[in-house]
Amino acid sequence: MYEYIYGKLTELNPAEAIVEAGGIGYKLLISLGTFSEIEHSTGGNVKLYLYHLLREDDEALYGFADKDERALFTLLISVSGVGPGTARMMLSSMSSDGLREAIIGGNVAKIKAIKGIGTKTAERIILELKDKVVKGEGRQAAAFGVSSATRDEAFNALILLGFSKPNVEKALDMVLKEAPGISLEDLIKKSLKIL
Repeated sequence: MYEYIYGKLTELNPAEAIVEAGGIGYKLLISLGTFSEIEHSTGGNVKLYLYHLLREDDEALYGFADKDERALFTLLISVSGVGPGTARMMLSSMSSDGLREAIIGGNVAKIKAIKGIGTKTAERIILELKDKVVKGEGRQAAAFGVSSATRDEAFNALILLGFSKPNVEKALDMVLKEAPGISLEDLIKKSLKIL
């Protein structure tokens, strides 16, 4: 529903940020990673990517410094027994890349070391997410030299042209391996030739 919020960072602590946009102060729940990224912006403007949690008895906005962290958060809460609080704790305890490596490597001990995660939950996270993480789900940041915004724009443009998501992902990855600093226009053109 909401993609991001851009506004003045009026209050900040390691668990929450208050961002004023359009005269309204939005309370966002954040991870320590996001806190580290924005802690020097107090009083200035910030852009945080949002996840809107809406349940029968609860409503909350989660803020993330980048789309990559938000995508991993979304994957984590898809696992049975992992709620938003636990996912936020996991992202506060490890970097997104560190968490991905632990999942791909099947490192139960590393995941279990996170507060609130037991052996069974760690095993379930690995079992349910290993294939998804290997395939690149839960990763929005560019794995190559091009910015994630450029990659996202190219991805969206190709999807709008009617190509399937898996084929577009493969084509973009192939082009970006050969030309990491490519422009958006050239990225789309070369991907079209592959598709």
